[in-house]
Amino acid sequence: MKVAELTTKDQWLEAFPIMKQLRTHLDIASYVSLVAEATSKDSYRMFALYDQQEIVAIVGFKPMITLYYGRFVWVCDLVTDNACRSKGYGEYLLNYVQTWATDNEYESIALSSGIQRHQAHRFYEEKMDYEKVSYVFKSK
Repeated sequence: MKVAELTTKDQWLEAFPIMKQLRTHLDIASYVSLVAEATSKDSYRMFALYDQQEIVAIVGFKPMITLYYGRFVWVCDLVTDNACRSKGYGEYLLNYVQTWATDNEYESIALSSGIQRHQAHRFYEEKMDYEKVSYVFKSK
């Protein structure tokens, strides 16, 4: 297995079919536009996990600093290809992000997960030992 940062439009396009499984509301044009803007203006980084030279999972994150969390990494997107679930790929990528955070002097990792995603919550809490610390609210 290999993790590689995706930095070009062609790489983002290669990742789109898997990202679309998580971000179902995005079409290809809006996806590319948002990734381009987020990488250039908001320190967003996207990494793919390859197994047998095929993308099997993707993580997108950005380093942040807030008064609440201090220096931390916010995981914006984490998705494993539906055909490749339960093979440890999500765990592998989150561990990669943890190593990246530690190497770059960020203290912790935070993320939000949709209310309906019960399996994901079990994964974060039981497998990855993350704790539920808040609710996320969004204006309409």
